[in-house]
Amino acid sequence: MELKRAYRFWRGLIRRFTYRMHTQWEVPFTGEPSVFICNHAGAYGPIDICAKFPLADDLRPWMNAQVLSARETPAYVRQDYWWEPTSKFAPLLSATLPYLAAAILPPLLRTAPTVPVYHDARVMRTMRESLRLLKEGKHLVIFPEQPSGFKQHDTTLNRGFLQIAPAFARQTGKAIAFWPVYIDVPARMFRVGAPVRSDVQLPLPQQVDTLIATLRRGIQPHLPDAVESFAASEG
Repeated sequence: MELKRAYRFWRGLIRRFTYRMHTQWEVPFTGEPSVFICNHAGAYGPIDICAKFPLADDLRPWMNAQVLSARETPAYVRQDYWWEPTSKFAPLLSATLPYLAAAILPPLLRTAPTVPVYHDARVMRTMRESLRLLKEGKHLVIFPEQPSGFKQHDTTLNRGFLQIAPAFARQTGKAIAFWPVYIDVPARMFRVGAPVRSDVQLPLPQQVDTLIATLRRGIQPHLPDAVESFAASEG
């Protein structure tokens, strides 16, 4: 699937007029179809990795399907903490910003090579499209942190994306590589950790805690104490 001309145009503007990013690999990239698991870094993370990562042409980010729909975008904006709820301007923002976003974001984001993520029975569409792209040699980008407040994200990671591992193994007989990426905006750096792979011989539920704890350490390196606490409580 060729990248749309409009997407290349907007990506080119971002590359030309914003800061440059450098990439630090803990181990050399293997070249295999992979899933890059990233911290959100506010709005900067998705923009930076899609525009400036060395493999940008072959990246296919997961994106909440709501923000691709003009009808569903207002509800998404209101639940995604786009403004401080206690601000005196919150009522005005709630009445205007969601509809402004609905007019601008869906047509813009639909130019990007995204994988829509559904949270209902259509979730199988997300999985099928993800597997198709991986088998074509593309790479997925996933941001598993959940918004927990204005400019904040929860330290606990969503786990649903790990279902890619057994699905990929069933179709290919191989273990998919999950690469943790810490998007360090102040340092202008992508810090890519060593890939994490599931054991194709073991049921996924027996591995989830270890996989999540390892990936979490890679994308949230500034929270070492919390990581240990999380791993202990989940074990």
